[in-house]
Amino acid sequence: MRVLVISFFYTPDLSAGSFRASALVDRLIEKGCEVDVITTLPNRYFSYSREAKEIESIKNLNIFRVKVPKHYSGMLDQIISFATFYFKAFKIAKSRKYNIVFATSSKLFTAFLGKQIAKKKGIPLYLDIRDIFVDTLEDILNKNIFLLIKPILFLIERNTFQQATKINIVSKGFEDYFKSKFNIKNLSYYTNGIDDVFLNQRNIKTNNKKIVISYAGNIGEGQGLHKIIPEFANSLKETHIFNIIGDGGMKDKFLESIKSVNNVNYISPLNREDLILYYLKSDILFIHLNDYKAFKKVLPSKIFEYAALGKPLLAGVAGFSKNFINEHIENASTFIPCDHQGALEALKRLDLKHTERKEFKSNFDRLRIMNNMAEEIIEIIRWLDL
Repeated sequence: MRVLVISFFYTPDLSAGSFRASALVDRLIEKGCEVDVITTLPNRYFSYSREAKEIESIKNLNIFRVKVPKHYSGMLDQIISFATFYFKAFKIAKSRKYNIVFATSSKLFTAFLGKQIAKKKGIPLYLDIRDIFVDTLEDILNKNIFLLIKPILFLIERNTFQQATKINIVSKGFEDYFKSKFNIKNLSYYTNGIDDVFLNQRNIKTNNKKIVISYAGNIGEGQGLHKIIPEFANSLKETHIFNIIGDGGMKDKFLESIKSVNNVNYISPLNREDLILYYLKSDILFIHLNDYKAFKKVLPSKIFEYAALGKPLLAGVAGFSKNFINEHIENASTFIPCDHQGALEALKRLDLKHTERKEFKSNFDRLRIMNNMAEEIIEIIRWLDL
């Protein structure tokens, strides 16, 4: 069985999509599949890059990494990068034979690329949807611009999703969108999960003079850190220190917003090993999403790695993420996004201690989740070969 995996990000790049795709590929190969991965050379952050080969072959795995233009996470930059990826991916896949195409997509056009290749080859398509791109655009784009492009995006969405053999969604918050808008009923629900590197960490007892709150990840419009950190951190300047680790399209605006705040440290993106040390030396781990309607449906991957480390979790989230945290994660406290007073109240509800969370770690072990997804992909191939 030959599987084509399409993921804009892949190891060693730093991205939820990268970690997810890598874990799935490992499971497919373990089960005897031959796998081609079409991805990009590391480009997640302009300020962080790792060396990787453009073409790499390891036993039953071939990785084709497309060089895309450097970008600063701006809209135009990303369009140019994806257009480059799209046409080169098509060229790579053109002469190669597969039984199925798997595309993992947070942005609609990776899914569309997977659909186009699958259609051209007349083979099944498995889509792994990690975000609802059009929903997010509606919140962040100028209203007039969005209304102009919405009909085109709807046609691309409908054409892509309705031609998929199978669709997985990482958040059950997406369920109504797919069922009511596209009449897609046969969905799978393989969430994000926890990698071994987080499951096997030992707790470090902190002795910080001030309480350390750490955030790591994208610094973009979607996270809205510039709307919460300045006032929140300034309210705690005598007792707390904030570490903000990452990069993204709103980094400059965020740095400008904290110029007069003296208890916030900005750190450029780190590899996973160094990042985990920051986590373990922190007293509280922080996550925040902007106050947009689209984000009431999502389930950020960051929640899983934070919770696995046993640290108190402070989360400015709403909707499905809020309900998920309240149901599954002990010693976690949520507040309405962008409400720094609410964040202060939520902070008081946390217990500054390690929480084992054994059941959570067992239920959301990435290896188990990706093993089940790999089995489902293989079952589709077998069923269509009967």
